[in-house]
Amino acid sequence: MPFLTDRLHETERRQLLDSALADENARSTDITPSTSAETGLRSRFTFDLDQVEAELRGAIIGQDESLEQLLEILKVVRADIGDPRKPLATILFCGPTGVGKTETVRTLARAIYGDADAFCRIDMNTLSQEHYAAALTGAPPGYVGSKEGTTILDQEKIEGSRSLPGIVLFDELEKASNGVVLALMNVFDNGLLTVASGERTYSFRNALVFMSSNLGARELMALDDPRRGLVRRLLSPGKSRREHAHEVVMKCLLDRFPPEMVNRIDHVDTFNWIPKDKMPALVDVEIERLNRRLRKHELALDIGRALRDYLAAEGYDKQFGARGLRRSIRRNLEFPLAGFLLDGRPPTDVRSDSGLSVILADRRDGTVRFDYSE
Repeated sequence: MPFLTDRLHETERRQLLDSALADENARSTDITPSTSAETGLRSRFTFDLDQVEAELRGAIIGQDESLEQLLEILKVVRADIGDPRKPLATILFCGPTGVGKTETVRTLARAIYGDADAFCRIDMNTLSQEHYAAALTGAPPGYVGSKEGTTILDQEKIEGSRSLPGIVLFDELEKASNGVVLALMNVFDNGLLTVASGERTYSFRNALVFMSSNLGARELMALDDPRRGLVRRLLSPGKSRREHAHEVVMKCLLDRFPPEMVNRIDHVDTFNWIPKDKMPALVDVEIERLNRRLRKHELALDIGRALRDYLAAEGYDKQFGARGLRRSIRRNLEFPLAGFLLDGRPPTDVRSDSGLSVILADRRDGTVRFDYSE
């Protein structure tokens, strides 16, 4: 019978969860750790911090201070010295759109699991209505689906494994309904989320819980106004721009969320606008991503300096961040490249919106070289 089968599966899962919790309680005395040959560190986690750092610094441009904070948090996780009755870390990324908040989590998942999608992502804008809270907490008793306790959470990605942490992202947190936000308080506090029917419990105690939010973006734009900057320096001469930005974001958070919820977040970090001088490096990152997609065609793309500089200048938009650059690359590079791949002819007569013409410089050894000329 389906109902009895579901009950048996749930009983088995509860036994596994109880066993995992018992392991957490006895972690200090009953572990099967990995040991670092250099430091003698005994930890159950096996991910390589150096590899994670290299991946993050190679993919996330212009956010050095935020990456430093994240790497410090990951050191604590790797050393396995956190509270076993809470998530490994709860981290909120705030700041403007298109600056790398979600991409940081994707890059971390790729560095740890080899797959950028190996994390549980919940788009909170889909939970903006109060009656959508059941999608996260399960249907209450008496409603259809309450016995199954199904939610939009991916249990395997949340719980990770004994040697690797799970990764969760609650994207655009400020757009969720109040009921959904309050449901997360238990996750931040004790690392457990029990569905409304009581039939199922999700454990976040082996997970890195990330959140992203655009709260404070307009205020941060005003913060960079030269006139306000002068007033800010006169009123608070000892504070850096980053400290002022953090204060702005915290005020916006407390205006949107209850203090007890904000107080349960371990780390709140503010991402910067992407500086204009970092755009050429960001172009290189985007070209590398495009090359990964071109591998199935046994091709690699190489662009000239003129094209690189042009894309960096044309794609820069402080308000929209890297997404403006991606649109520029699609319009000025991917369109003529797609025509070349489909037609097999050099796109020497293709014109971009700026009036520059795309020329095919060379193609040999599986490499396509593009550049721009007046």
